Amino acid sequence: MNEAAPSLATLRGHPVGFTCRDGVAIRGHLWPAEIRDPLGSVIINPATGVLASYYHRYARFLAHHGFDVLTYDYRGIGLSRPERLRGCGYRWRDWGEQDFDAALRYMREHRPHAPLTVVGHSVGGFLPGLAGSAPLIDRMLTVGAQYAWWRDYAPHRRLALFLKWHVAMPAATACLGYFPGRRLGWLEDLPAGVALEWSFRRSRFERSHPHAERQEALARMKALKAPILAVSVSDDELGTVPAVRRTLGYYTNAQRTMVLLQPVDYGRQAIGHFNLFHDSHASGFWSDTLHWLRDGRNPWPAHVIDL
Repeated sequence: MNEAAPSLATLRGHPVGFTCRDGVAIRGHLWPAEIRDPLGSVIINPATGVLASYYHRYARFLAHHGFDVLTYDYRGIGLSRPERLRGCGYRWRDWGEQDFDAALRYMREHRPHAPLTVVGHSVGGFLPGLAGSAPLIDRMLTVGAQYAWWRDYAPHRRLALFLKWHVAMPAATACLGYFPGRRLGWLEDLPAGVALEWSFRRSRFERSHPHAERQEALARMKALKAPILAVSVSDDELGTVPAVRRTLGYYTNAQRTMVLLQPVDYGRQAIGHFNLFHDSHASGFWSDTLHWLRDGRNPWPAHVIDL
């Protein structure tokens, strides 16, 4: 008598850890593929201030469909949070230069010959270009990829978002030595270096780096040559079309395709910046992403827009 296949709800990730080049320990989960010969490896990069656990349902889905999947928390967040945030010295750029770089090397060691794909949500779609190991990436899918330049926010929400993230957040951070996001109900707590680098972002991200490091940062972005499929949603107030275009503008040596989806495409009245990773999208958006992750085929050819 054959055993029934496990449901998505019963799939469990295995706790894993790996160490960055600067010695910081990063923790997450590895979700093994449910087939004997995995189709490839996927790393899921979270948005700023979002726990990796938010993406566990999507990771289960991908594992069920044949991928080994890594979810992990950036330094200062969730499972990778130190005992004391105040004074830890973590910076936003460390998430790409150190944490994601270590995640890439971990997954390449786990499956040396498997295609390696990255799913990056929000800032998670920008960080890959900061990693020295970015040439290891074979394919990328980004969702609302942006790095918090306030003029790219949706016009009808720009003032409110500016006051929240670029006035209130640095003020609270200056008072407490870290950003108390959880206490305020604004996502997770953040190290001061992360919060302030986010708050004072300039139109060119490299200008947040010391002058001597700017050309190296840009060179890393250009070194990423993996094909990129970038998703924007029409009612996303953060990952707007200008914001996603700004991100893609740094990946000058990659084949880049951008699509603009509408909530009505999935029978919704609204989607926004976060909803696509809710499991109600399993039979819609999630299933569509398999075409790109597995075959490199854009499932939304009618929605392609100019860069």
